[in-house]
This record gives sequence, structure tokens and C-alpha cells, in this order.
Amino acid sequence: MSTPSAGSDLPAPTPLPYRRPSGPGRALVDGWVVAKRNLIKIKRVPEILVFVLISPIMFVLLFAFVFGGAIDPGDGVGYREFLIAGIFAQTVVFGATFTGAGLADDMAKGIIDRFRSLPMSPAAVLVGRTTSDVVYNVLSLVIMALTGLLVGWRIREGFLDALLGFGLLLVFAYAISWVMAYIGLVVPSVEVINNASFVVIMPLTFVSNAFVPLESFDGVLRQLVQWNPVSALTQASRDLFGNVSASAAAPDVWSMQHPALYTLVWVLGILLVFVPLSVRQYSRAGG
Repeated sequence: MSTPSAGSDLPAPTPLPYRRPSGPGRALVDGWVVAKRNLIKIKRVPEILVFVLISPIMFVLLFAFVFGGAIDPGDGVGYREFLIAGIFAQTVVFGATFTGAGLADDMAKGIIDRFRSLPMSPAAVLVGRTTSDVVYNVLSLVIMALTGLLVGWRIREGFLDALLGFGLLLVFAYAISWVMAYIGLVVPSVEVINNASFVVIMPLTFVSNAFVPLESFDGVLRQLVQWNPVSALTQASRDLFGNVSASAAAPDVWSMQHPALYTLVWVLGILLVFVPLSVRQYSRAGG
């Protein structure tokens, strides 16, 4: 008879279960999975990317060649250098509407209900959606920067300042994405989110210093422009890219004297308000 080997009667070791991250860590891990799902659409529906990239090119060429000869920003700065930072700001803010449209589309198709039935963080879908849309904005900025270089725009400050300028644009766009996420979870369709975002974003970008100098506004309208966060974002970008004249008179309002700080205050305020609002609305959606 064979003798059983020593220890053969011991039970097989039980593998330790995989422990999912909890709290913010779980939202980030699950959110990255959702972000990859959204980015796969670029491969499956390349037309989305084509139109995302064509729009900023059209804006740059339209304002540079159609309006460039009619508008003088003054202080020895060419309009094309003055313009590009404003185009950057407008495009990334409009790009944030992809978040709302994507969520509204998922709501209409019942995909949000499927996500809510999965064992995932309630914030994961929103984190993934807003994160993937940052990629769209990065691509838009790259294309606009290349187009701007072709029409005469130049970065006059150092490489680090330029990176800070692009980073500020992306951070602000990310904050606006959370506003659009909340709206996308509230409205019933993609058509409504497109119309609603147009009504909000169009005056926000055009009643600013994005396309015309601050000095061209008077009275109450000038006060609105000075405290408009898009104006601060545009001014901060121009400062960081070096697209302002050294001899230009300093603005007499705090928001324009410290545009980068004022922009970050808006970013923080928007995130503090709309991140919890969006997560709560997502938890209620379809319920």
C-alpha cells in the first residue's frame, strides 16, 4: 500500500479575494474603465473626431482672415496673436458640451440604467465621461495651435508658461464639463442639451474679451465682461503665451489683474457645486 504523503490531508489554500478600491479610489478606477469605453468611440465612429477637429480650424481661419483686418486690438499686438487665445477659450468651453450630449444620449438609450445596476461607484460614469472629453479638448488645442502657427500666431513666453496656459484652458474646460454633465442628466434629449448649452455658452464667450479688446465695451456691459470667467481665462492665456504688449495699460479691476487666479477660483467653485450635484442626479436618474 502506498503511504499518503505528508500534508496531503490539508485543504487547498483559498485564494484571497480581490479587494476593490473604495471611496475616491474606486471612482477613479471605475471611471477610467468608462473613459476607455467612451474613447473607443473614436475608432468606431471616426466622424466624431473629424468634426471635433474641423470646427476649431474653421474658427481660426474665419476670424483671422475675415475679421482680422477690421479689428485692431491696439498696443502694437497683431489681431491674429490677440485672437488665438480667445479661440482656445471658446473652443474648449464649447467642447465641454460633449459631456452633456453624451450623457443625454446614454440616458435616452437606457445605458445609464445599465450602469446604475452594476457594482460600480456612482461617480464612475461621470468621472469617465468628463475625463474622456479632456482628450477631445487636447486634440482640439493641438490642431488649433498648429493652425494658429500657420496664420501667424506665436508663443512669446517660455515653454513652461505655454504649458501652464494650455493646462489652465483644460482645467477650466473640465470644470464646465461637470456643469454640462448635470444638465445632461436633467434634460430629456440630446437636442435639448445642444440648445440649452448654446443659450448659455454663446453669450458667455461672445460677451467677453475673446474676440475684441476690453476697451471696446462701455458701462454695465464692460463690468460684465471684466468679471466674466471666460474673459479671465482668455486674458490669462494671452499673458502666459506672451500675446500682450509690454506697454499696455494694466486693467483696473482685480479679475483682470489676476486672471489666472480668478479662473482657478471659478474652477474650484464650479467643481464644489456641480460634482456633488451631478453625482446625486446620476443616482436618481431613471429611478
